[in-house]
Amino acid sequence: MAGAGFNREVMHIENNDSKHISKEEVAKLIHLSQEAKKQSYCPYSKFRVGAALLTFDNRVFTGCNLENACYNLGMCAERNAIAKAVSEGHRDFTAIAIASDISDQFTSPCGGCRQFMREFGSHWDVYLSKPDGSYKKMSVEELLPVSFGPEDLTKEKVPYIPNNY
Repeated sequence: MAGAGFNREVMHIENNDSKHISKEEVAKLIHLSQEAKKQSYCPYSKFRVGAALLTFDNRVFTGCNLENACYNLGMCAERNAIAKAVSEGHRDFTAIAIASDISDQFTSPCGGCRQFMREFGSHWDVYLSKPDGSYKKMSVEELLPVSFGPEDLTKEKVPYIPNNY
């Protein structure tokens, strides 16, 4: 599995209990995020990021950051991995590992990626890692407390209020 299949193949992590990930499986997920980081296209910031997303049925999708000369058209690694998974029919996620080249702190997702992850639930794990493989485990909920999600759109709203502008 090391180094193979990153272009279009989907990886699998053997795990009988999709809600619990062993330390070995976390290490594998972090390794896959570090490998994905190598594919980053970041000619402007030179800030490489990779992500490895574990679905509820133990498939792994990787992503890397992708910059553009029109800065706001770039795509973060986390959103790239999630988009790949969703395009393959996956909507339930167990964990995501995030890697960068920063060695003195854990790599944390940007605010936009936190909201993007929240779209798919707040109770899944996010592994913030360093290049040496060490990590900090957090949940989407911890990264984005008191968040807005799809369920908020179904809540009762006030009656129509005309816009008088």
